Amino acid sequence: MTSRPPRALTVLLAAAAFCVTTAATATTARAARDTHAAQEAGRRAPRIVTDWARAWNGSDARALGALFTADGTYTDRAVGITFRGRKEISGWKARADRLIDDVHVTVRIAHRDGARITVESVYSGRLKSAPKPFAVPMTTLLDLDENRCRITSDEDHYSLATVLAQSGLPADWTPPAS
Repeated sequence: MTSRPPRALTVLLAAAAFCVTTAATATTARAARDTHAAQEAGRRAPRIVTDWARAWNGSDARALGALFTADGTYTDRAVGITFRGRKEISGWKARADRLIDDVHVTVRIAHRDGARITVESVYSGRLKSAPKPFAVPMTTLLDLDENRCRITSDEDHYSLATVLAQSGLPADWTPPAS
């Protein structure tokens, strides 16, 4: 004689299977939507955003500074530091290149409202002393000059704690002096 599981257990197992299937379908749909949004962002992103991402992804630190007005500011909110002027901004990019292998910004979506652009992206790379790479969401606010061809202000927002955790580094890690 075989025993049958109680009806409540059967219902719970069926509900769990339904939830797993629904979650997997939702995850797949979200990934497809995000991929499509990233592709669309690449086609429709304002040129300054495309140039900004290209500068971050390139090896010429001066390319990033050149996108700013002479008195432009770059603020990294996660690290809590602001740079002023093209030379300091270029210096920040050069330092990032020394500290992070394969530093990369992948634009997912960009939204322009007048002279302000909000950029949602993924910031990734591998801190040179870290055992693992990181890839974290980042939001950037770009304010443009009156002609909308140069950046007057850049504010990057991402979680430094997440960067360190993904990298396998302690929360109190600090980069070596350079």
